[in-house]
Amino acid sequence: MEHVVIIGNGISGVTAARHIRKLSNKKITIISGESEYFFSRTALMYVYMGHMKFEHTKPYEDWFWEKNRINLKKGFIETLDTATKILHFSNGDKLDYDKLIIATGSKPNTFGWKGQDLKGVQGLYSKQDLENLEVHAPNNTICKRAVIIGGGLIGIELAEMLNSRKIPVTFLVRESSFWNGVLPDGESDMINRHIKNHHIDLRLSSNLKEIVSGEQGKVKSVIIEETGEEIACDFVGLTAGVSPNIDFIKLSDIETNKGVLVNRFLETNIPNVYAIGDCAEQREAIGKRKSIEAVWYTGRIMGEVVAQTICSNKMPYNPGHWFNSAKFFDIEYQTYGWVHGSKGKPDYEEHVHWKHDDDTKCITIAFNRNTNEFLGINTFGIRMRHEVFDRWLTEKRDVDYVINHLSEANFDPEFYKHYEQAIQNAYKNQLQIV
Repeated sequence: MEHVVIIGNGISGVTAARHIRKLSNKKITIISGESEYFFSRTALMYVYMGHMKFEHTKPYEDWFWEKNRINLKKGFIETLDTATKILHFSNGDKLDYDKLIIATGSKPNTFGWKGQDLKGVQGLYSKQDLENLEVHAPNNTICKRAVIIGGGLIGIELAEMLNSRKIPVTFLVRESSFWNGVLPDGESDMINRHIKNHHIDLRLSSNLKEIVSGEQGKVKSVIIEETGEEIACDFVGLTAGVSPNIDFIKLSDIETNKGVLVNRFLETNIPNVYAIGDCAEQREAIGKRKSIEAVWYTGRIMGEVVAQTICSNKMPYNPGHWFNSAKFFDIEYQTYGWVHGSKGKPDYEEHVHWKHDDDTKCITIAFNRNTNEFLGINTFGIRMRHEVFDRWLTEKRDVDYVINHLSEANFDPEFYKHYEQAIQNAYKNQLQIV
């Protein structure tokens, strides 16, 4: 019986296993060094905040795996021999495979900062990170101040988590405005104000110089590059992005760049070896998408696609239109299609921006100024329907159509009616339409 081995039990690896089982009777083994059972990584913050227990983050009951004949093996792989098709574990165990799926996910970026390996310095990605957070920042008595390095989505999550336990937070962001490499200026400015309204000490245009050691190898403070200021702290969160977790794969014959290099069928340069999820890097980027995308839903799609290919229905990976969602404290964020920040915005891209007076709701619609084609939308504080925007992007609707039919995309039409006229007025005023 053909043996399919999957390294990594995140959303990509588990989706692949589930779909291979639906399609076949192949022997399946999932390997993980992080946790015995699959859990929802995005829910880790809610465990720390007391909204749920860790066992609630497991989408499947523990008996699910045995019932579906999916073997689980806990352990770390040290080397991978593609010639013999054998995996070598750090404890001396070996496992052979017929087909291999690499789904090892991401790891937090570090940039060789002095003190980055001290106790109390960590990212927020794994189950172990959550456990260490409970050791070093359980309350504001043990952790009198935390410093977060890096202003992305994980950084804002960590700030909210620490804030929920009344731990003072200093947030070092190297950009001149929060996430302004992604968000247009009006949105980024609004999020700056929202972060400060939650009593977070937001320091823009600030880089970390070094992390200073105190007693017994524990963090004592950080020093800011630009000013030399030293900030005393008991915990440092490193949230300056993530990168593919592929160190042991680099020692094999599998071709890597930043990630494991794959074609549109998620195949590596070695026959019967595939890579999916955060660790996979497309040899040729698909449309405007990045060659590596560390987002939950693309990992799930890749898992479904690679299962089809392994079960003799070869299928190319097609992620569809870009979308994403997140939360900035109390403000929900959604994006569909392409809305560029001021830095990367192409010449043809025009924006219509509307913001509510309460400074917690706004919409930015992007369109092609030459053709009026709708390119994308960002929404803050107003929930929209994914399937509607997905259809409009496929149909290449123009911006007038989108503005006039925006209520159809709203998750709560009654709620939306309060803003409909104001959004349409913003569109007319900014484009000087009579």
